[in-house]
Amino acid sequence: VQLQASGGGLVQAGGSLRLSCAISGVRLEDYTVGWSRQAPGKEREGIACASRNGYSTYYADSVKGRFIASRDNANNMVYLQMDSLKPEDTAVYYCEVDRKGSGCYEPPILFASWGQGTLVTVSS
Repeated sequence: VQLQASGGGLVQAGGSLRLSCAISGVRLEDYTVGWSRQAPGKEREGIACASRNGYSTYYADSVKGRFIASRDNANNMVYLQMDSLKPEDTAVYYCEVDRKGSGCYEPPILFASWGQGTLVTVSS
């Protein structure tokens, strides 16, 4: 499986970004997907997940109400809409595929497969 996240950049606090992730090598509709991030000096944390059909989504408390995860199974794409960004959201963001069948629950966990991340920097 290959995953390539994109859409990161520099944004002011209160701004928005939409991350995209192109996934290949799997039939996406068969898997839960997720997003994680790793801030400087910190461990990677799971922040969002979406069930196979996208109807169920869960979020870490740190992003709940501000981020929305979605997916387009027909085009093997997943997305993360990030609004009301804060400086503490600065991190490298990764998309993930749940190849072990762990499932999408609250709080989101890290999944087994992730790829190239995209850097999000939020200035104060």
